[in-house]
Amino acid sequence: MVNNGWGKHLRIVLGESFVASSAATIGTLVFEVPVWAMFIGWIAFFTRGLNLRSGLVNLACVLIGLLLGIAAANALPVLGPLLGAYAISVVVVVITAIALSLARAPVFNNLLAFFLGLVAWFAAHLPPSPGALFDLGLAATLGTLAGFLAHAWQRHVNTPSSTTAQ
Repeated sequence: MVNNGWGKHLRIVLGESFVASSAATIGTLVFEVPVWAMFIGWIAFFTRGLNLRSGLVNLACVLIGLLLGIAAANALPVLGPLLGAYAISVVVVVITAIALSLARAPVFNNLLAFFLGLVAWFAAHLPPSPGALFDLGLAATLGTLAGFLAHAWQRHVNTPSSTTAQ
């Protein structure tokens, strides 16, 4: 039988799918966080680094993005009476300028992860509160952990010692 790499690929896909399914199930049934928010953390893990340290930095940047989202959500009702429909313009300019500026920070500078956090905040349609931040942060943390485990599984399958056992 010719080994064309499909067996290894299938092992990787099934293992990573099991990790994603486990994270989704735990997130939904145990922590009651939305599955889509878990995948924000998963995506953030894979934006750069592909190791635990980088994954944690990426997660921190998602959390910063969530905080920026809360700041924007709090600023809109304050500026709304003054600026009307243009309040969104001012808030988006300020929050985007902050996120883009943070991309120059020495360590916590993952622009994609900042915007993943912002998107997560606004996609959730939650009122700004510590509880909402905790829930979305927990979901992103679970997703980051799942991304790390999925990548670890892929590395395990791709190591020469695990491929000889096929």
